[in-house]
Amino acid sequence: AWDKGLQTDRDGIPKESSPFINNTDNDKANMYDGKNMALFEEEMDSTPMVSSLLSKLANYTNLTQGVIEHEEAEDDEGAKKKTVKSPQMGTFMGVYLPCLQNILGVILFLRLTWIVGTAGIMGSLTIVSMCCACTMLTAISMSAIATNGVVPAGGSYYMISRSLGPEFGGAVGLCFYLGTTFAGSMYILGTIEILLTYIVPSAAIFRAEEKEQELEALLNNMRVYGTCCLTLMSVVVFVGVKYVNKLALVFLACVVLSILAIYAGVIKTTFDPPNFPICLLGNRTLQRHSFDKCLKTEEIDNVTVTTKLWGLFCNSSDLSAACNEYFVLNNVTEIQGIPGLLSGVISDNMWGEYGPLGMLVEKKNCPSVQASDNSNDMYMPYVANDIATFFTLLVGIYFPSVTGIMAGSNRSGDLRDAQRSIPIGTILAIATTSFIYISCVVLFGACIEGVVLRDKFGDSVKGNLVIGTLSWPSPWVIVIGSFFSCCGAGLQSLTGAPRLLQAIARDGIVPFLQVFGHGKANGEPTWALLLTAGICEIGILIASLDAVAPILSMFFLMCYLFVNLACAVQTLLRTPNWRPRFKFYHWALSFLGMSLCLSLMFISSWFYALVAMLIAGCIYKYIEYRGAEKEWGDGIRGLSLNAARYALLRLEEAPPHTKNWRPQLLVLLNLDLELCVKHPRLLSFTTQLKAGKGLTIVGSVLEGTYLSKELEAKRAEQNIKSSMSAERTKGFCHVVVSSNMRDGFSHLIQSAGLGGMKHNTVLMAWPGSWKHADDTTSWANFVETVRETTAAHQALLVAKNVDNFPPNRDRLAEGTIDVWWIVHDGGLLMLLPFLLRQHKVWRKCKMRIFTVAQMDDNSIQMKKDLQMFLYHLRLDAEVEVVEMHDSDISAFTYEKTLVMEQRSQMLKQMQLSRTEREREIQSITDESRSSIRRKNQGRRHLVTPSSHPSSPQAQLIHDRNMASHGGVNDKSEAAPERVHMTWTKEKLSAERSRNREANVAVRDLFSMKPNQSNVRRMHTAVKLNEVVVNKSQDAQLVLLNMPGPPKHRGGDENYMEFLEVLMEGLNRVLLVRGGGREVVTIYS
Repeated sequence: AWDKGLQTDRDGIPKESSPFINNTDNDKANMYDGKNMALFEEEMDSTPMVSSLLSKLANYTNLTQGVIEHEEAEDDEGAKKKTVKSPQMGTFMGVYLPCLQNILGVILFLRLTWIVGTAGIMGSLTIVSMCCACTMLTAISMSAIATNGVVPAGGSYYMISRSLGPEFGGAVGLCFYLGTTFAGSMYILGTIEILLTYIVPSAAIFRAEEKEQELEALLNNMRVYGTCCLTLMSVVVFVGVKYVNKLALVFLACVVLSILAIYAGVIKTTFDPPNFPICLLGNRTLQRHSFDKCLKTEEIDNVTVTTKLWGLFCNSSDLSAACNEYFVLNNVTEIQGIPGLLSGVISDNMWGEYGPLGMLVEKKNCPSVQASDNSNDMYMPYVANDIATFFTLLVGIYFPSVTGIMAGSNRSGDLRDAQRSIPIGTILAIATTSFIYISCVVLFGACIEGVVLRDKFGDSVKGNLVIGTLSWPSPWVIVIGSFFSCCGAGLQSLTGAPRLLQAIARDGIVPFLQVFGHGKANGEPTWALLLTAGICEIGILIASLDAVAPILSMFFLMCYLFVNLACAVQTLLRTPNWRPRFKFYHWALSFLGMSLCLSLMFISSWFYALVAMLIAGCIYKYIEYRGAEKEWGDGIRGLSLNAARYALLRLEEAPPHTKNWRPQLLVLLNLDLELCVKHPRLLSFTTQLKAGKGLTIVGSVLEGTYLSKELEAKRAEQNIKSSMSAERTKGFCHVVVSSNMRDGFSHLIQSAGLGGMKHNTVLMAWPGSWKHADDTTSWANFVETVRETTAAHQALLVAKNVDNFPPNRDRLAEGTIDVWWIVHDGGLLMLLPFLLRQHKVWRKCKMRIFTVAQMDDNSIQMKKDLQMFLYHLRLDAEVEVVEMHDSDISAFTYEKTLVMEQRSQMLKQMQLSRTEREREIQSITDESRSSIRRKNQGRRHLVTPSSHPSSPQAQLIHDRNMASHGGVNDKSEAAPERVHMTWTKEKLSAERSRNREANVAVRDLFSMKPNQSNVRRMHTAVKLNEVVVNKSQDAQLVLLNMPGPPKHRGGDENYMEFLEVLMEGLNRVLLVRGGGREVVTIYS
């Protein structure tokens, strides 16, 4: 449904943007007058006043495109459309008559009698009822959609695409386009069949020497004449649609006159049946082309002579000639082809008579003596089936005669009031045609002899059109009428199809069709017409009406199926925007219509049905993959929403069973100053880990308030989304604005996700430059995030050197993924390599699992147990147990711990203002160089008093400090040796006492002993790092258990140092911390 306006962009392609219809910027000044509405001044740009909106809607005229001639004036700013006033049609002229003309057509005149003869009256009524019910239900659904908002040109395509979304819209639009195009070829083939079989048989170019070549010759004639006819029609359409529209009434008059002639003929048979005798040999019907008298011999002047019929069955005209056995055994009889309405022939025609190709048309209840040899029957002038007949085939051939119900909605652009006209006109047209078809089936069965009905080309009635034999005053009324009606329908198809393609192309949802959106200056779709003529030619080369009919049946049924689906979906979802004016619809009717369409598709031809579905499916996927993003407020979006809501409510909040556990990731990204993603490889790693399954939420935090950072947040979100699509990460993006980064990440960890769809794993990058950062927040935030994921019982993955991780396009030819399993925290360590190896990047890597044995462990038994465990887990991996003996703590470890503690102690004292911190660092630096001399300069000037013996530790601290605070120390190194400052008396006393404390602290710093537990931890980190580097230096990826953060915040920096030492010398590392639950199981 269409509640949005159309604006035209630079190419003149309609695009929907504004909430009301003819939106123009220059109206803004007039949107409110005076000061009555001053309260709403701010909103006036985005939300117009009701009065101005109503006046716009009142002045609205239906947007038209297509049949109306419109010119495009080119100027500097691009093409702007000027719409020339269009003819405004009412219900009768605009919908009812076009539908009537499109529905009644070639099949009624050329095939309905044959269908009645073959399927019988009951079978034919079943076929007609099914097809008419299908179109009636579709028309009801279509009326509901058409009256739900303004329908501009584009008709059915427009309705479906706006109801079901661009993917379905494009697929159905193209199906409908192909259907209309093949309908054009079917009408042209019908035209040529009438021309060559009934009007001028002598015009045939190819002639059959033998009887069995007749069909081939007919098809070749169809191909040649059909191509000429198509060319001619295309030229007419190209020259101008207005001529087609002018001729439309002439063509319609032909159809109406023909139908009236049939009814008149039926009435006349009650008292004066027409004389169309049929010649039967035994019970077989004879082709009555080359003989007049239905006699074997006749008496002329008391002499028995043979007739022309004798010559057809015997090798000479002598009475003693050798004749066909069946001809000798059976008599010739002549019966009336049209016995009349009251003759009682209806009882013979009640049931069908199907048969294979070449089956002879025989009269039931007629005496016949069978010959011993029937091999030559095909060369004799019998009437026979030209194709194998069965019920489902007849459905496929008949269905095109009920299509055409969209004719009114396709001209929606030309209607005065489309919302009123389309339902009334279409439903009336279907009711009228259904009555005509059903009455014709019964009347044909009641008036015409069965063998004549089954004679497709009227060979038994001297090559007359069978339906023509019934008509009054002459068979020619129907022949000429049907000829013109087929011509007209062909022209209409060639006019409608290119417009439909143009509408699809101009929507821009199928990129490769863009070229067909362009046309002549007045909007005539030239390129689209060429393509249509090309596809039409395919149908003409098939050349058989019976073969082309099922093809277009498929495409039309496909289209009708989606119209019903669109109506059902909208009704069931109760979309707020679903308010059709047409009230006589119900979702059950739409579903019934949909089921009927699907059934008819497979009844007609399961093979064609699958091909049509495949084509529609391919178009759907193509539009989904390549097409433009369109937001049309369609029903499928609503359906997805309802389905998602239902699924989320079903998905209980309890944690999933271990078998169903998979990492649902929350990826915490850092953004640079340009608001671009700092580490896009984190997203590629996510893609490799997820392989498109499960939930991925990509989150980031901006510092500030939402009101001031709203635009930046949107831009950041856009940047993240483009990075996600570049790295093929499927998931959701969430940017939070928070007063500080720590709170922001905390909010994400707590509240990302919805209901049962929450993350259970957090992935983030290791803050590589934490030592060199100006402030401590980078690593403090990191440690807090670790604590929060632990508190939230979520797993944590930390990627070190994430920029070195392989991108999605790489394929690692060899190498290993090494898992160092030190503590068991749920088995996530085992699961991750398995998941990674599902992706192409890591597929060729082998998995190795290392575990560490202590002094008192039995390492051989451990290895066996681990292999058995992995076997039960169904994981392929090499297993290795590494022994770590208790060795003495080395001096290196001791010193490293001491340096670490001194550094953190020093930084604690420096949690002051920045200038004070610089002064503090300077004093420590100077102390280590023993370069400060004590000088007292009276009351106004003072140099900081401080003098200590130099020590190697102080120098070491200075070096470490220089490394970690390079930015600060650039200034401090440039500072003079003497620090001169100016003081007041109060400040001096305060500073003296502060300095005394600071210097005591500095003295403590140099005399401190390292904490024993820290030494032990550092020892573990150093030893473990040695072992890991030794074994896994060349691994493509190393997975390590991540130690937990300290309980007290005092040791946070030490913790960072431990982790840094643990990962030193390794290229790609993933630290893994479990969420406190089992994620792998050995059970099935």
